[in-house]
Amino acid sequence: MPIRHLPDTLINQIAAGEVIERPAAAVKELVENAIDAGAARIEVVIRDGGASLIAVTDDGIGMTADELAMAVDRHATSKLPDDDLVHIQSLGFRGEALPSIGAVSRLSITSRPRSQPDDGASVIVVDAGRKHPVAPAALSQGTKIEVRDLFYATPARLKFLKSPRTEMQGVRDVLEHLAMAYPDIHFRMLSDEREVMDLPAAKGDLFTRRLDRLRQIMGRDFAENALRIHAERGDIKLSGYASLPTLNRGTAQYQHFFVNGRPVRDKQIIGAVRGAYADFLAYGRHPMLCLFLDVPPEQVDVNVHPAKSEVRFQDGAIVRGLIVGGLKHALADAGHLASTTVAQETLQAFQTHPAAPAGGNTLWDGEYRQQSAGYKHLKGLEGAPYSGTAFAARTPELPDMPSAPSARLHVVAPPAQETLEHPLGAACAQIHENYIVAQTRNGLVLVDQHAAHERIVYEKMKAALESGGIARQALLLPEVVELDARAAEALLERKDELAELGLSLESFGGNAVAVQEVPALLGGTDVQKLVRELADDIAGYGTAEPLREKLYEVCSTMACHGSVRSGRRLTADEMNALLRQMEQTPHAGQCNHGRPTYVELKLGDIEKLFGRK
Repeated sequence: MPIRHLPDTLINQIAAGEVIERPAAAVKELVENAIDAGAARIEVVIRDGGASLIAVTDDGIGMTADELAMAVDRHATSKLPDDDLVHIQSLGFRGEALPSIGAVSRLSITSRPRSQPDDGASVIVVDAGRKHPVAPAALSQGTKIEVRDLFYATPARLKFLKSPRTEMQGVRDVLEHLAMAYPDIHFRMLSDEREVMDLPAAKGDLFTRRLDRLRQIMGRDFAENALRIHAERGDIKLSGYASLPTLNRGTAQYQHFFVNGRPVRDKQIIGAVRGAYADFLAYGRHPMLCLFLDVPPEQVDVNVHPAKSEVRFQDGAIVRGLIVGGLKHALADAGHLASTTVAQETLQAFQTHPAAPAGGNTLWDGEYRQQSAGYKHLKGLEGAPYSGTAFAARTPELPDMPSAPSARLHVVAPPAQETLEHPLGAACAQIHENYIVAQTRNGLVLVDQHAAHERIVYEKMKAALESGGIARQALLLPEVVELDARAAEALLERKDELAELGLSLESFGGNAVAVQEVPALLGGTDVQKLVRELADDIAGYGTAEPLREKLYEVCSTMACHGSVRSGRRLTADEMNALLRQMEQTPHAGQCNHGRPTYVELKLGDIEKLFGRK
């Protein structure tokens, strides 16, 4: 078969398959162009999930008639003024989006240049790759792009579109990601003539604007429990917000990453977050966060993926170290804090709403039932209507209250006023020999004594481990582990890092490695399994952090067995000493398994429970 040049229309349709795989991808390209054009307001209107109409309107710099004619040609762009493919300052430059969209739809672009407003607006139409001449049009400012009947020129691709609702959600996700990165731009979205998003431009400094925008998108719980992240290493800067460990989710979909303003999904960044939070969250739980990396253009390749959703760093280790260090520093600064959602969940557990029986009293119907807990009280009073006199006549007298606290309630002396000023207050009682009740200036705190002391002991052991170095245990005979070529190479590349963690290994020829020493804390561990798991994690996340996590797991187990046990009665001095240690210990708001160590209820919340507010 002879070699031939493909027609431009077919080339554009092939490119559309790489860049525009669904309506959300088309919206992403068009909105990024609007952002690059300096728009302060961007409105997106879609119908049928974007399949029948996508309209993107902005108030950016606009285009002249001559620029419109070139904009729909392949590899035509205004974003590479000096042909420099390294120092890229825009969100896109490939020059394929508009011609690719025009190749598979009915595309019209109307624009009016800000620099030459007297020239009026112009419009160009591209129908399934057929380019029409530029004509005069009416538009007050900026650019309006309409994409009608997406993929009508490639019917096979229409079969792969999901339901309009699903495609609409995909468009919304794209806009939310871009809105997070650009809080000073007003974003608005309408779907089938219904407004689904309206995010006015935020005001204030950069961190204030970002938090305001994240509150609009990720919710009030995140905004109230987000830690400010700010770290630098050389020319690379990290900023953003991350949740306290006690505010977590069962999925990683609430994690958002941006590199130089671009939304990305990068396995090194995901692995860094996993490593930073591994010490605080239970398996399968994920923090909520939004991180922004500013990297010199020459140190990151943003053109790895046609949709620009992936990047490649020149030195991934530096980036990972910056993220892990920045997150851990912020978590340490948070001290003993736990998220406010812990108190909210506690209050919700207190609130019960028993349904009233048909035709009966709300509270009484043969016997008192608290339906949510299944409790039954006043046994033996069945069979009579509960009028006021009947109830009074048949109610037994209350027994005298015991003069001393019961075995399950240990009351201590009333707290001194000065101790109430501490963040966790002063101990008042111990309930069920496991929970400490403390009074603060404006509320109360309920502490799980075992979980709290476990974290305190654990943090001390970690500090000792880091300061004193990791003890090693030499193997009597080196353990030879056979791996595939890629895994063996990945391990040997990081053997110095592994040696710092107590694992000494060398090449044993071919695809094998010989393990000489292991961390003493791991005892009689399965060396074969350990090395293979490390190789998998290094291949997946580019780090040897899982070995450190295994050491910390041993410390965690030791701390669990060495801490104050449940069922032990504490004196007032012991309880208050535990509270003061919690206040001084990093991460004391959650135990080693990610559960909260204390619940704080404000006085106003308690008053609401009793209808006093």
